[in-house]
Amino acid sequence: MNDWIIYGANGYTGELIARAAVAAGLRPRLAGRNADAVRTLATSLGLPFTICRLEDRAGLRQALQGAQVVLHCAGPFQETSAPMIEACLETGVHYLDITGEISVFEAAAKQDAAAQQAGVMLMPGVGFDVVPSDCLAAHLARRLPGATSLALAFRALGSISRGTAITMLTMAARGCERRNGQLIITPPLHEVRMFDFGRGPQPCVSIPWGDVATAYYTTGIPNIKTFVAIPRRSRRWIDLTRRLLPIAQLPLIRNGLRRLLARTLRGPDAATRASGRSIIVGEVTDATGRRVTSRLTGPEGYALTVQTALLIVQRVLNGHASAGFQTPAGLYGPDVICEVPGVTRSDE
Repeated sequence: MNDWIIYGANGYTGELIARAAVAAGLRPRLAGRNADAVRTLATSLGLPFTICRLEDRAGLRQALQGAQVVLHCAGPFQETSAPMIEACLETGVHYLDITGEISVFEAAAKQDAAAQQAGVMLMPGVGFDVVPSDCLAAHLARRLPGATSLALAFRALGSISRGTAITMLTMAARGCERRNGQLIITPPLHEVRMFDFGRGPQPCVSIPWGDVATAYYTTGIPNIKTFVAIPRRSRRWIDLTRRLLPIAQLPLIRNGLRRLLARTLRGPDAATRASGRSIIVGEVTDATGRRVTSRLTGPEGYALTVQTALLIVQRVLNGHASAGFQTPAGLYGPDVICEVPGVTRSDE
């Protein structure tokens, strides 16, 4: 059995993955709720397709019948992942997605026992978040056994898709980090630190990135923070942004912003995806104060998501899956990211 499904295939990233899968000789079954869009894409690629809605529990179970794995690409995942995971547990189908949302990782981790009993693997985050950063965290933990603190900083976000923007809007109202093994809610954008992405120190602001959840399960490091690079000239606007973010979560304003993002954002074009680069810097320290740093450079974020998602799909189709909640580097090791063309890793 090698049937697999891309749910949300008509979205920006889902379509990129579907087209790349066909180019790689794979034949996924496309699925989603938008009948016209899914049918048009599937017909153009010569692929089978299924129309189903996540809220139709019986229809979703029926759609998953016969599949080995589903790659869930319809976000925001904190709103869409639960019914898909439930359907996968009921039908014995392995679950992958491309989320970066902490709440989704934590919810999947709580389903570990149920997934093991069902013989189903739950692996959220097989895209840019969190495969490269999860692998970098595992590599750093390997370099400094006994590390107690981990910081990861990203310089990768240029043009983004509307799905990513809506997810970031949902996540932005509060920060999150891990302290002594526990998730701690913090004010949004509450810390600014400098990281060197290869051309000297650059300011970075704390954000609630998925590795706050996953890096703990992968490495056991109890204190984790995540950051994203900002232009130097933007630093002066951080305080104002902190004040405005809670206002953006008011239902009327949030819904208006969602509609605006849906109309105006399309994601980077092919030339940008081909030429862009992503850089992740990681730093770990131990109780003695020893510190080691590593840097990972790779393709543009969406291009990297396509490659890591298909890499892991193929692993699962080849039988390399393990029941229960899993993280990419936790199951496949810190070096799996090095199999992606264009990825380099360096140590300091």
